[in-house]
Amino acid sequence: MQAVEVVTLGGGCFWCLETVYDRLKGVEDVVSGYAGGHVPSPSYQQVCTGTTGHAEVAQITFDPAVITFSDILDVFFTIHDPTTLNRQGADVGTQYRSAIFYHTGEQRVIAEGAIAELDAAGVWDAPIVTEVTPLDTFYPAEDYHQDYYVRNPEQGYCRMVIAPKVAKLRKHFLERLKDPAQA
Repeated sequence: MQAVEVVTLGGGCFWCLETVYDRLKGVEDVVSGYAGGHVPSPSYQQVCTGTTGHAEVAQITFDPAVITFSDILDVFFTIHDPTTLNRQGADVGTQYRSAIFYHTGEQRVIAEGAIAELDAAGVWDAPIVTEVTPLDTFYPAEDYHQDYYVRNPEQGYCRMVIAPKVAKLRKHFLERLKDPAQA
């Protein structure tokens, strides 16, 4: 039996995270959803109000023999801006915050270490504001949010926001892609 790990990440819109992580070797499953809030079983409409406390997240199941948690974080800190509080581009609100909802103590230590290293190296012009918190509860998003980019590649948001993140992924992590020809 193969041992897998799970981590839950928030870095803006969950469609972006799901699309990027679905393309990586060693990632077995990615589910868009909500975490970090106080309202049970929130709907997308509720989360969009910014009053539930939830972040839009992607829950990633991966094989650490193929892709390590550190590799997952390398991609995470490359494809979004971890220095903007409660925002990614035009998406503004606590639901778009940068967050690592760890599932194990080891993940917490690695995440905090990665943030400290990036801050010390001055990779970003501002300090990283990514929250590192234990996962309490994960709620999968509604079905129409799953595989959104794959099903709606010509939709404006997909073309203007998600496609550039996929291009950035290809530029920086081509060797880690399941299918390097995939756009």
